[in-house]
Amino acid sequence: MGPVADAIFEDPRLVDIYDVVDGERDDLELYLGLVEELAPRSVLDVGCGTGNLARLLAARGLEVTAADPAAASLDVARRGPGADRVRWVHADAASVPPVGADLATMTGNAAQVFLTDASWDAALRAVHAALRPAGVFAFETRDPAARVWTRWNRDTTHRHLATPSGPVETWLELTDVRLPLVSFRATFVFAADGAVLTSDSTLRFRGGEEVAGSLRRAGFEVADVRDAPDRPGLELVFLARRGLAAAGRG
Repeated sequence: MGPVADAIFEDPRLVDIYDVVDGERDDLELYLGLVEELAPRSVLDVGCGTGNLARLLAARGLEVTAADPAAASLDVARRGPGADRVRWVHADAASVPPVGADLATMTGNAAQVFLTDASWDAALRAVHAALRPAGVFAFETRDPAARVWTRWNRDTTHRHLATPSGPVETWLELTDVRLPLVSFRATFVFAADGAVLTSDSTLRFRGGEEVAGSLRRAGFEVADVRDAPDRPGLELVFLARRGLAAAGRG
């Protein structure tokens, strides 16, 4: 089994406000640009969440399969504009279907939710199997050298948001740092009824060489490692091409 979805992705009340909490998805411009660059006909969006990228790609005429382990997030995704053009699949990354996609994407630093080598390797093997030969897997992961977690505290992350559920106050707080693992809690206070909900998360920070090695083990060739234009100096964006040989199991 893959990672268990955090409350922010599974609790219906939190999922309903997720897109507001997440803010403007400037990060998706990177992936839209890759579609222009690579000209795929079919895309597999792994960890699609509430489906923003999947619907944008489908609106451009691509054949899109979008998978996520969080049923509540998929419920929101299926209600979005243009959702009927996307094939939605309730599955974790290790169980994505072998659709023969030209391009697989994993946005939002979802690569960091795989805390063990075994879970990450299983996800990579499944994505490899889901691509056509020479298909490309594009994803991002935070560069541990930037130490972004040092800014995850209430003072720097506190916000008041207008959401579909009314005003919500939210902030992040670190709960544990044992590198390469970083844990934090997101708190949400709903003004409408005073409800306080929390979502606990743990992420793994892998360096570039570690990520590249894991890709090669899974049968990928690392085609490029780029900076994220919307977060310069903070992200590693990998483009990995599926090799012709089957993915390894070791």
